Amino acid sequence: MLTNKMIKEAALAAGADACGIAPISRMAGAPDDMNPKFLFPEAKSMIGFIFRIPRGVQRGIEEGTQFYQYPSMAYGGINEIFAPSVLYQVGKVIEDEGYEAFIYRNTGARGSVSDMDGSPGNSLSPEEQIKVIEQAKKATDHHRSVQFTRATRDINVAPDLQFQFRLAAVACGLGEIGWSKMLLTPQFGPLQRIAFIFTDAELEYDEMYSGKPLCRKCMACVRECPGSCIPAEKTGKKITVDLDGKICEWGDIDMWRCYAFYTHGGRYYNPFVPKEVFDKNENGDLNLLEGKAEASEQEIMKVYMALEKYFPSWVGYNMAKCGGCIRACVSMLEKKGGCMDGRFKEPLRTKKAWKLDR
Repeated sequence: MLTNKMIKEAALAAGADACGIAPISRMAGAPDDMNPKFLFPEAKSMIGFIFRIPRGVQRGIEEGTQFYQYPSMAYGGINEIFAPSVLYQVGKVIEDEGYEAFIYRNTGARGSVSDMDGSPGNSLSPEEQIKVIEQAKKATDHHRSVQFTRATRDINVAPDLQFQFRLAAVACGLGEIGWSKMLLTPQFGPLQRIAFIFTDAELEYDEMYSGKPLCRKCMACVRECPGSCIPAEKTGKKITVDLDGKICEWGDIDMWRCYAFYTHGGRYYNPFVPKEVFDKNENGDLNLLEGKAEASEQEIMKVYMALEKYFPSWVGYNMAKCGGCIRACVSMLEKKGGCMDGRFKEPLRTKKAWKLDR
């Protein structure tokens, strides 16, 4: 007989750092095209897995000395290699008991609607536009949203179905959403990736987190965002979601602007682009990063085209030049009373966050 205990023991033995189980009905308030109940009609349970991000991969960015390890290990290594192997092992335990295991790794939000602004799949992200230009539409590359998808039956939603990972993790009792929209867990603060299994097995379910609030609403994420993408709490700009009776809220982030700065950093946080490139700002292509234009796909496209030659993408992920909100959050949660207080012998930050002098 398949039990909650069997699944969690298998998850931890395979290498997950935490596991929570919830009825799929907790996602009932989600839009149809982001509701995992449509994955298959008999789905009853969702199983969330936490994979910690070693704090050390942030060290090179914190010091301004090494950037590769964060996208290669904390993104590519976990999303593409480690988490799938854990899902596979736990999926076998479930299927050996006669139930189906729909394993769902972190796919980078390639769904029927854009996770950036909710637009349908025929909109192109900046990377996709570059590919279209370079390949002259000869090939379809990996897309953030699926351009030509259509529902296959009247009762279905269009593939590929992409749900809100962080809210699903909250539903599984693994943590809460912070003001910066990051998932915070009691064990690791914002330092984790998540993945899921959906099954037709009915299980014993975990309660959603109800302990001391994990987000301290300190607004350090707001202060340290180089693109001013996260609104302060006092502005009243926030997103509120009622997740089966649990109220989740976060700042109404300018997602396209965040996208531009997270991957390109701007003048003061990208050591790979010469200062002269920012000074020249040829054709105004860097206006967005220089605070002279509003965020849009078109403006981000200009940034990508202007800067793509200066630094590569590894393992399918852009190098993180920013990560300001994450490191600011870790630093604050390590202070007295935060959920990461006492976890490490030395704090992440002992001086001001680095910034290029230019």
